[in-house]
Amino acid sequence: MLDLSDPRLVPARPEIADIRLQGRVDAARYVVGEARSVVVPAAPLTRAPRFDAGLETEAVMGDAVTFYGADEGFAFVQLAHDGYVGYLPEAALGPVGGPTHRVTALRSFLYPGPDLKLPATGYLTLGARVQVQDSVGDYHRLATGGFVFAGHCTAADVLEPDYAGTAERLVGTPYLWGGRTSLGLDCSGLVQLCLTLAGIAAPRDADQQERGLGEPLAPDVDGLRRGDVVFWRGHVGLMLDATRLIHANGHHMAVAVEPLAEAVARIREKSFGPVTSIRRLTPSAAS
Repeated sequence: MLDLSDPRLVPARPEIADIRLQGRVDAARYVVGEARSVVVPAAPLTRAPRFDAGLETEAVMGDAVTFYGADEGFAFVQLAHDGYVGYLPEAALGPVGGPTHRVTALRSFLYPGPDLKLPATGYLTLGARVQVQDSVGDYHRLATGGFVFAGHCTAADVLEPDYAGTAERLVGTPYLWGGRTSLGLDCSGLVQLCLTLAGIAAPRDADQQERGLGEPLAPDVDGLRRGDVVFWRGHVGLMLDATRLIHANGHHMAVAVEPLAEAVARIREKSFGPVTSIRRLTPSAAS
C-alpha cells in the first residue's frame, strides 16, 4: 500500500492520481501509471505544471519514471530512484530503455557524429545512464541519438564506492536549489548523487536522508571519519576525515570544503541552527 505520510512521494494531485490511491485521496480521475524514461540530458521537475513553479529536483538521462498523464506540455510523473513526484516537460520523456553505460566524467558532450570537431549538441552529467547501440572509433552511438566519448563512460553496473571522493570531484560546482547535476547541486542533491554512484539508495531531501540513512552517532563532532553524514535542520554534508566537511551550501554558493567546526559555528549562528544528528553508513549499505 502506498504511504501517504510524505506528500513529496504521493502520486496524487487534485486532477489526477495513481489508481492505487482510489478511495484514499480525492482526485478528478485515477489512472494506471506507465513506465517511461528520461531521454534528454536533464529536465526540471517542478511542483506545478509551469516552468516558473520552482525547481524541486532534476531528472537526468536514463532515469526511469512512472507517467500518469500530460497536460499542456507537462507530464505528471514519479521518479523511480527516490519516489519524488512532480511535473516534467513532456518532451523529456520517451519509451523505457535499457541503460548499458553510465557517464563517469563530470560532464561529457554529445555530438551529432563520432568526431570531436563537430559542434556539440548538448552534454551529459556525471551519473547519467545511456543505452549504447554500438561504437564508432572512440565514441559510443546512443539509442536516444548522438555520440558520446567512450572514455567518459563505464558499464552501468560499475560503482564508485568512495562517495566522499566523488564529492571531492565536485568541489566548485555552483549551488543550485533543487540541482542534481554537475552544473549545479544543492546539499542533499550532492549527497544523493554521490551515494547513488556508490550503489547506496538515498532519498532526495535532507530530512528524508536523516531519517533513512545509516546509523545514528552521538550528536557531537568527536570521533568522526570519512563518509559520515552530518545533518542540520534543512542541511546536510559529508565528512572527508575527522575534521573536514564537504557540502553544497548557500554561504559559498558552491560545493566547498571547510573545517567542520567553522561550519558548525556559522550555521548555528546564521541559518539552520545546531547539528541535529550524525549518521554513519555501514559497510553493507551498498550491497
